[in-house]
Amino acid sequence: MANRQPALYIRSIGRCLSFLIVVVFCAACGSTPSSPSVSPSPPASPAAVQRVVVLGDSLAVSPSVDQSFPARLQTRIAAAALRWAVTNAGVSGDTTSEGVRRLEPLLTGDVGILVLELGANDGLRGLPPATVDDNLSAIITVAQRRNIRVLLCGMETPPTHGLDYSIAFHFVFPSVAQRFAVPLVPFLLNGVALDPELNGADGVHPNAAGAERIAETVWTYLRPML
Repeated sequence: MANRQPALYIRSIGRCLSFLIVVVFCAACGSTPSSPSVSPSPPASPAAVQRVVVLGDSLAVSPSVDQSFPARLQTRIAAAALRWAVTNAGVSGDTTSEGVRRLEPLLTGDVGILVLELGANDGLRGLPPATVDDNLSAIITVAQRRNIRVLLCGMETPPTHGLDYSIAFHFVFPSVAQRFAVPLVPFLLNGVALDPELNGADGVHPNAAGAERIAETVWTYLRPML
């Protein structure tokens, strides 16, 4: 959809989005940045196995690396007898800019797919949507130049910085996905946000059941790529 819409139409969309975006007001903050964690991979011949790298923030390492949605993706991959291993490169507190900075060492020759799960912290900090767009674009460009396919995970942000900002932020993800012709998970926390049974004590980071639900959402788009 184009960003330049009549004002009334944009605000109408905003009202529809407001319920969704308000629930992710701290979806990826509240943790101190840490070193990337690598989820266990099933033993296999290195020559026969490709890797899926999940470049993300705290949503990729909650409630723990072993119970995170990337780990649950690995379980699905193993159950389907697919020769892929998942590397969880999630770092709590990361923004898209930090993702750009640490991308290069992650994209080794055995990486076939990059799951791009960043942006929540950008929205919480009110970083310009154009900056988020530029950083996501830079990450995808680097991956595609290496013939690595990308799955982009969409995120929303609350109207803390104004409803117009939240709407502009929302449109970044489908715009980038369309421009680079990559598949898009419309909203990573679909079915998880606002559900106390799927979130931890802070109410915003997924618990084990929530991570399973996120994995189910991502798997719908990742499975055809494997």
